[in-house]
Amino acid sequence: MKFGPIPTTQAEGAVLAHGQTMGGRRFRKGHVLAPSDIEHFVANDVHEVTVALLESDDVDENSAALRLAEAAVGLGVRPGIARTGRVNLFARHAGLIMLNETTINNVNRIDEGITISTLHPLDRVNEDQVVATIKIIPFAVSETALRATETIAAGHPITIREYRPRRVGLIQSNLPGLPNKVLIKAENVVRKRVEALGSELSPPVTVDHNEISIKSALLGLIGNSTDLILIVGASATTDRRDVIPTAITQAGGTIEHFGMPVDPGNLTLIGRIGETPILALPGSARSPRPGGNDLILERLIADIPIDGEQIMGLGVGGLLKEIPSRPLPRAQAAPRARQYNDTPANFGAIILAAGQSRRMGKSNKLLIEVNGKAMVSHAVDAARDAGASPVIIVTGHEQEEVVRAVGHDAIFVHNPHYTNGLSTSLRAGLSAIPDYCSGVLVTLGDMPQVRADHLRRLAAAHDPNEGHLICVPTAGGKRGNPVFWDRRLFEVMSTLSGDVGAKHLIGDYADMVIEVPMDDDAVLVDIDSPEALERIMVDDNREYS
Repeated sequence: MKFGPIPTTQAEGAVLAHGQTMGGRRFRKGHVLAPSDIEHFVANDVHEVTVALLESDDVDENSAALRLAEAAVGLGVRPGIARTGRVNLFARHAGLIMLNETTINNVNRIDEGITISTLHPLDRVNEDQVVATIKIIPFAVSETALRATETIAAGHPITIREYRPRRVGLIQSNLPGLPNKVLIKAENVVRKRVEALGSELSPPVTVDHNEISIKSALLGLIGNSTDLILIVGASATTDRRDVIPTAITQAGGTIEHFGMPVDPGNLTLIGRIGETPILALPGSARSPRPGGNDLILERLIADIPIDGEQIMGLGVGGLLKEIPSRPLPRAQAAPRARQYNDTPANFGAIILAAGQSRRMGKSNKLLIEVNGKAMVSHAVDAARDAGASPVIIVTGHEQEEVVRAVGHDAIFVHNPHYTNGLSTSLRAGLSAIPDYCSGVLVTLGDMPQVRADHLRRLAAAHDPNEGHLICVPTAGGKRGNPVFWDRRLFEVMSTLSGDVGAKHLIGDYADMVIEVPMDDDAVLVDIDSPEALERIMVDDNREYS
């Protein structure tokens, strides 16, 4: 192929090297110049043009790209149309992309102008997703070079391994004090994972967290012709001799591998009973964000064998990227070095006071007098006395009445969208927290027994150097409110939607959580019904009588 400037009058049939606009017409790069084009150029005083001239051994970019695409595609892959020297390759169905990396690299080494780009090996793909692209960089390549790449690619180095529908069983173990909503959430997350891979989740089995109960559940699912069994334990597996692996071996199975160099997902365990694979999921699997357990689950359902040696080879690239809706500030959870600061940290407080109190009937519970002042004022005063600055009160329902009850010596942020759920009030409050605050106490306006000393204890537990970014109060082993949040989590908190607070993020970011024991159960008591209000009134009368 020849390339360069030539007289316009000699450019008929040549390929235009650069796009040009003249005389009201646009000529795109790669346009083959016709006689009428030459006349138009000359009429507009363009007497020289840069072009590519194909020679006898040349194959134009589109034809070359299509030929290589047809050679490279394997099962589950189809070529698209050729345009500007590019042909995209699409998945015919969902599955995992299988690549012969040696073949693809050898194709790319034949000629610098002939290229194949692909996704990573074993990446998960959906139907009609682009999985690779063939790009011919110049306007033409030699027939000799193209034939060499076709010969190498004839082994079809790009295929999609389709998922095989499976009957998947789920065992969840339970311990006293584990909220039922945790089990429900885990089931829903696992079900979505399984169904996204074209399989069916059987009705889940919930048993006590001990070897005998889990063993019995395993044998029951095996006897019911289950193809694959998933286990979500109430307590994380920390050793091959722990409860879940012991139950697998007692059921006649083997442990194939425990642990993997993928984060999240380090505590994943894979075993087998007969021909049935068993995948014990880590606690992070209760979250929808991708983890190492997904890498194994996808391969099992796609009939791609995986053993301990392969699992141990997943470390490069095993620090998984966070999904955009839930970024994980790992660098803050495990900082490079301890950071010293001689000045005390500043923190703010957000008092959520926008709700409609539907379960209380006609009354706005936040305005009800408790021990001489409006219920919401207890939360405001506790935050001030604890040293929070600023204290932001988010209003919504009966805005003016709440402002009057608290008094004007406060910072109010009105949420006009409060009927759309708790998340809108949280976002409104976060938007008002100044940059100098290291974190924020998110407090409910209906917890009048929470005192300043509770809040001070939470704020004191905040220590980014130790990875303590979320400080959660506990009483009698149960988690409560308020919660202290490091400002590094403000972004992810602001992405929540609907009637969802930030509390469910505690499970997603368990490695950043520190539990802070309290001396009483005030952090567990919120007033959400007339009966709850009556109980607290009785308690207060006893305390102050």
